[in-house]
Amino acid sequence: MRSPAAATATPSFLFRTRLVCSEVTVPSLESPIGSAREGAEPGPRKYLPFMDMAKDLRGIRWALLAPPVRFAAVLAAAAGLLLTLSGCQGDGGPDRADDGRTTVVAPGRPGEKARHLTPEEAAKAKPDDSPNAADHAYVSRMVEHHRQALTMSALAPERAAADGVKRLAERITAAQKPEIGAMEKWLALHPAPAAGSGGHGQGHDHGAMPGMATEQQLADLAAARGAAFDRLFLKLMTAHHEGAVTMAGEALAGGNNVAVEEMATEVVATQSAEIHRMRAMG
Repeated sequence: MRSPAAATATPSFLFRTRLVCSEVTVPSLESPIGSAREGAEPGPRKYLPFMDMAKDLRGIRWALLAPPVRFAAVLAAAAGLLLTLSGCQGDGGPDRADDGRTTVVAPGRPGEKARHLTPEEAAKAKPDDSPNAADHAYVSRMVEHHRQALTMSALAPERAAADGVKRLAERITAAQKPEIGAMEKWLALHPAPAAGSGGHGQGHDHGAMPGMATEQQLADLAAARGAAFDRLFLKLMTAHHEGAVTMAGEALAGGNNVAVEEMATEVVATQSAEIHRMRAMG
């Protein structure tokens, strides 16, 4: 018949677990090994080498048996960490081909598995986003379109009566001036084909662009003051923004370049919001 002491003896596998680690710190345990001795200060537990543990049997029993829930929590945390690390590798291990070369994971369509491609295959599979005529037409025309918006906005500080109109003009300038710089850089990287070479060239009729104010309308705006300026500015700028959104929509429908698509999407988002704001102000 087993004695009560034998029934509570430390299982041998626990001692084996302790022997494989020479030193481990477990901050969640409240008392150090040997805390049963007088003068010991509480703090993070540091498991000592085997010879030191043999000298401190009381501390070992406290760590392993006194609060079994604590030791079980440590084991559970370690098991969870091992499972997490093993899960990061995946069933197929690192993304490498059979010959050891790095591969690129290409997501498949819905319901399809991802493909593992070599860097060369991935480069060939990349969609061709070479600028087409619609891309060049949009960027070159939008530069001029934005410049007219800056010209109109520059009149507001000394002519507008409403602070809201002045702030709107400031926002338009702050947004469209950097956009002009970005589009000019794009044009420098992607020169338009020369006229007569099968491309569209640079012979655009900027006056025919949607939303552009006429020379007479710009003169009337420059001559207006106070509330009259505010009304005319909101009218002309609303039409100007609507024209820009139309042009951006055409580029999104017919263009092929990713950078142009991003610029056109930004124009649609920002200027659509300003159209709603100007209609509310008018």
